[in-house]
Amino acid sequence: MPRTLDGQAPQTRLPPGSVDTHMHLYAPEYPQRTPGPLIPRDCPGLAEYRQLQRWIGLERVVIVQPNAYRDDNRCMLEAMAELGDSARGVVVVTPETDIEELAYLHTRGARGARIMQLPGGAVGVDQLLEVNARIREFGWHCIVQFDGREMLDRAPLLRQIDNPYIIDHIGKYLGPVTTESAEFKALLELMDRGNCYVKIAACYESSHTGAPDYADTAALSRALIAHAPERILWGSNWPHVSQSVEGAPNDADLLDRVCGWIPNEKVLEQIFVHNPLALYDFE
Repeated sequence: MPRTLDGQAPQTRLPPGSVDTHMHLYAPEYPQRTPGPLIPRDCPGLAEYRQLQRWIGLERVVIVQPNAYRDDNRCMLEAMAELGDSARGVVVVTPETDIEELAYLHTRGARGARIMQLPGGAVGVDQLLEVNARIREFGWHCIVQFDGREMLDRAPLLRQIDNPYIIDHIGKYLGPVTTESAEFKALLELMDRGNCYVKIAACYESSHTGAPDYADTAALSRALIAHAPERILWGSNWPHVSQSVEGAPNDADLLDRVCGWIPNEKVLEQIFVHNPLALYDFE
């Protein structure tokens, strides 16, 4: 069980309408799909997440399809039905997903498709352009995750996309990089094209310096926010299934840490409210 409501509430007061653009949901009635990663036992569900929302001041959420469910989007769709218009979804679709299914998913609140190149992913970057071509007529976007050390090799493919897309998890650099690294500068160049967003989420997953400061991913995040705050999003990555119970971050502490990388309240509101509301078609 993650340390969701352990300790004091966050010191950060989030602005009204704040959005968590990246979390995952699991439910025991939906078995995992192979070869996806194992679902942790006693994993918290929607009720616990709604407690988290109230605790840290979130009003809207984007549920991202977990790798464990592959292309079975039912758990997410059920949660979105319960949450209503305060929720959107990033689903898994393939180049073979027909238009009728996409239209149905759109009516249920889906607004994005997940591309995951790391182990356990259901749809990889080799299918990115085909998936993007199918979803763009609905106004959706792809969220793309791969090892950021491959950024120079992946950039030519990403430059072929001319509608919005998101690079996940601060670029997910699984080896140490700095703001002067060619791999990081390549990400900034993609952002300069105007349609590439970056999600500040899961800083702990790729940090080599570790808690509590996450100094390495903090430096990358500060540079991204300073470079193009209008294309930065935030996500909790709850319930932190990549971490052990002992290693899971405290959500209040993590929120305060990340918000400390944001220079002022105007940029905080842009990242937590204005950017996601436009990208995810919230009312």
